[in-house]
Amino acid sequence: MKLKRWLADRWVMGVALLVLGYLSLPILVVAGLSFNRPSSRLSYDFNEFTLDNWTHPCATSDMCDAVVRSMEIGLIATVVSTILGTLMAFALVRHGFRGRSGINGLIFLPMATPELVMGTSLLALFVAAGVPQGFWTIVIAHVMFCVSFVVVTVKARLAGMDRRLEEAAMDLYASEWQTFRRITLPLVLPGIVAAALLAFSLSFDDFIITNFNAGTTVTFPMYVWGAAQRGIPPQVNVIGTAMFAIALLLVGASSLRGRRARRAALAAPVAAVGAGKSAS
Repeated sequence: MKLKRWLADRWVMGVALLVLGYLSLPILVVAGLSFNRPSSRLSYDFNEFTLDNWTHPCATSDMCDAVVRSMEIGLIATVVSTILGTLMAFALVRHGFRGRSGINGLIFLPMATPELVMGTSLLALFVAAGVPQGFWTIVIAHVMFCVSFVVVTVKARLAGMDRRLEEAAMDLYASEWQTFRRITLPLVLPGIVAAALLAFSLSFDDFIITNFNAGTTVTFPMYVWGAAQRGIPPQVNVIGTAMFAIALLLVGASSLRGRRARRAALAAPVAAVGAGKSAS
């Protein structure tokens, strides 16, 4: 009876762990292959353990250039889309205006549109406008589809916020700026960070839209696609594993900071009394 009760209480967690393990298998394979010295460039079997791939991550100068270029595009697209998406999310959640429901529907269009359609549409737009394809056309294209994901992520965070914390701070003589800086921003910051990480990963990983609007510019996904025809170097697995580890650390740090921010926000209304009185 105790065993049945134990299984009944934990079978959902067990199924969730199995699903997560299944989803993590490709990542584990990539991490394992990053320590592999293949028998040939076209072989993907585990042949010999080595650390050379990590000590010399740049197989060729072209691969490192492609990685740096993808990171530059990803950072620019992330900053721009995060700023625009956060402002749009605040406007859609906190303010009522004519056409808000229609804009909410338009936000999902880039997410629902197939990448092939978006890539060809942007290519036609750039060609018609006489804009040469290259670095900045990729940035523009990435900002266009990253903004939607940022808006949706930050909106979800704003919708789950307790407005009474902000109202309590305002009732205790905190100004609008003090309330935003000490209450709203700490509570929304985990959602903004999550949206930025999502935007960067989408930008860094994109191939289809980038391939249509890249011109002669080669990003990391395009390099991998081209290298697959003549054998992918094992250092590609190093880049993938390193990016996953960095993202995991950032998510963990953001989650820890979010917990501390929530605790601070719960105590901030009381602390804002003194600040509000001194400002008045």
